[in-house]
Amino acid sequence: MPKRGKVSQQRIARDLGVSQALVSLALNGRKEGISPATYKRIWARALELGYSPKGMRVDPALTASGAQHVGFILRAGLRLYHPTSFFGHVQHGLHEALEARGHAAMFLGSEDLLTPEKLRRAFRPGHTLQGVVLLGEVARPFLEQLRALAPRIVAVSARYPGLCHSVQGNDFQSLDQVVQHLYGLGHRRFGWLGGNAGLGRHESRLAALKAALASAGVDRDPRYVVVLTEGDRAEGAEAIHALLPHARRRDFPTAFVCYNSTMAAGALKALQREGWKVPADLSLAGADISRVNLEETPRVTGAGTHPEKMGEVAARLVLGETATDEGFTDLVLASQFLPGDTTGPAPG
Repeated sequence: MPKRGKVSQQRIARDLGVSQALVSLALNGRKEGISPATYKRIWARALELGYSPKGMRVDPALTASGAQHVGFILRAGLRLYHPTSFFGHVQHGLHEALEARGHAAMFLGSEDLLTPEKLRRAFRPGHTLQGVVLLGEVARPFLEQLRALAPRIVAVSARYPGLCHSVQGNDFQSLDQVVQHLYGLGHRRFGWLGGNAGLGRHESRLAALKAALASAGVDRDPRYVVVLTEGDRAEGAEAIHALLPHARRRDFPTAFVCYNSTMAAGALKALQREGWKVPADLSLAGADISRVNLEETPRVTGAGTHPEKMGEVAARLVLGETATDEGFTDLVLASQFLPGDTTGPAPG
């Protein structure tokens, strides 16, 4: 353990992704305006590092509880200070479920910033980590490094057969729900706006779209498929802009299915700026559920597994409530369809 007094409040704030002002308030016993989960995380990290600033009032409940932690790691490219609509909600569900069980979530870092040395430091003798939850797909060598250290690993929205537990949404069910909804509205010409090219989640959703279209007896035109390296609003706008020059074609799609609802929201704004009416001229749907479907207006039509539920199930898995010690559990959670304001009857 580090010597007491050698770790600064800045270090604690940086480790947890919060402000130094918030750390200072918590370490001086101030709870007003600080969520219970954040308050516990700050104290747990301070005690773990052996930090004892002048005048620090140690919270007796935290000291006596011997708080246990579950670490979480974001896939490469994601940052805690810029949560995605999807993984931000997964993280919330994870926090809530762990807190209800007397545990605290601890952010260990993003895959591309976690060196082997940093990983070993997190799991030094006496650590309180009961396991790790991976938010998104990580590289195999990184997973192997983590497997040598972590007592239990759960991957969310990624699957590593025989290597760790996993929680995924049912992409084939969700894409089938979206296609059946659009087909019932008279759509027969479909396009795909894809993101996060190369990740397993994109490949799974694109394969699910192909299967759903084949089941409906609809041909897929590869000319109206765009796949980009990221999957945010900017990519949704970029993808639809790439296809708009072909909008005068008689076979131009009447509906676009998007890799996620965030891309659909970006495509929606781009279409509106170009004078298109959604859904009167064109329908858009996303292949997941996030706050875009639940909180924003207009609401994007989508289908998928609630991300908070995925976080909750990941918490149960990492604490050993769902899995057995005889192997690894790969859970696929059911999809829910949420009709929104971005789909309507196919234009005549």
